[in-house]
Amino acid sequence: VQLQASGGGLVQTGGSLRLSCTASGFKLGDYAVAWYRQFPGKEREGVSCIGGRDGTTHYADSVNGRSTISKNNATNSVDLRMDRLKPEDTAVYYCATGHGCSMDIMKRPPATWLGSWGQGTQVTVSS
Repeated sequence: VQLQASGGGLVQTGGSLRLSCTASGFKLGDYAVAWYRQFPGKEREGVSCIGGRDGTTHYADSVNGRSTISKNNATNSVDLRMDRLKPEDTAVYYCATGHGCSMDIMKRPPATWLGSWGQGTQVTVSS
């Protein structure tokens, strides 16, 4: 049972990336999934989350309107597409899964959630 975050890379300002959070050992679509990012020397912050059954979505103000979170049941993953990327989006991105998608979950993932904390995916946006 594990999660893997992937899809990061180096892009220019204004470009796009699709990050994927892929699960193994369980059906990810049954659970809520949240994306977080961490800037060097700073606390982790929530980017977006999607509910397990109802598909409710939340976005951080910093990415709202230029990001879309979605489930991909065919690949057992949750994707985060980010458009119009900015240098301030440069961070390591992680995903986590559990029950419930809310702004509280966005602030801090519960200790009971399974996360890809050991392996994030680096997004670097050049100016």
